[in-house]
Amino acid sequence: MKNRLEEIRRKKGIRQEDLADVLEVSRQTISSLENGRYNPSLLLAFKIARYFGMKIEDIFLYEEECSALRRRRKRL
Repeated sequence: MKNRLEEIRRKKGIRQEDLADVLEVSRQTISSLENGRYNPSLLLAFKIARYFGMKIEDIFLYEEECSALRRRRKRL
C-alpha cells in the first residue's frame, strides 16, 4: 500500500516527532509508514486521517488504485 503521509505532513510543517506524539506512536513508526515499510492498523489509519481532516483513502492508496492512476497519467 502506498501513502501520501510524508507529503501531507511536510505541507503542514509537522515534524515526525510531533506527529508521533499526537498519535501516540514512535517516530520510527511514522518513518516506517512514510517509507512503505509498515502498513498501519485500521485504528492508526483512522487517527492519521482524522488528525489531518482527510479521508483514509486520500492518504493511503490501495495498490490497484495506484496502478490505475499510473495508467491514466500515461494516457495524458
